[in-house]
Amino acid sequence: MRVVVTEFISLDGVVQAPGGPEEDTDGGFAHGGWSHPYFDPEVVGGAFAAGLEKAEALLYGRRTYQTMAAAWPDRAGDPFADRLNAMRKYVVSDTLQDSELSWENTVRIPGARALGKVRELRAAEGGDLAMMGSPTLVRALIEAELVDEVQLVVMPVLLGGGKSIFPADGGKRSWELVSSATAKTGAQVNVYRPAGRS
Repeated sequence: MRVVVTEFISLDGVVQAPGGPEEDTDGGFAHGGWSHPYFDPEVVGGAFAAGLEKAEALLYGRRTYQTMAAAWPDRAGDPFADRLNAMRKYVVSDTLQDSELSWENTVRIPGARALGKVRELRAAEGGDLAMMGSPTLVRALIEAELVDEVQLVVMPVLLGGGKSIFPADGGKRSWELVSSATAKTGAQVNVYRPAGRS
């Protein structure tokens, strides 16, 4: 399985709370929902749909999982929602109890086991292990060189600070651009893979 990350991201590298005002207010973040004016059904929506087609399972951090689990089960009948709801989902959390995993087909991974479990999943045959949001988890996976592809949906906005998916450990990591598409809204969908990795 390939680990494939898709993120809405601002020009200054912020991925925090793209979907709504109350999604993630950590650090006093006040711009929740910032991605909406730049969403384009054809280019941006098409990229998400194509990514989901290749996915066999989903991987989330706790906060993103809880946001998604609260939103998608009630949207049954929509093909995108039906696919999300039916897929295997993994959530990395030390605080959620198994009894709180209300979204169908969810498996909890304790935080201390996260990197090992992702290595195990990457070694398995099958479609992609897709991720979105979950900046803390994504950052740890990039740092451990466990991400095979990053699809950045770059929105033409500066947010002045907030959560990032990029490690701040001083390490240099080279990536190559493998495709790019621009929406009428100015959003760009840029797909990167680690350079030099087959």
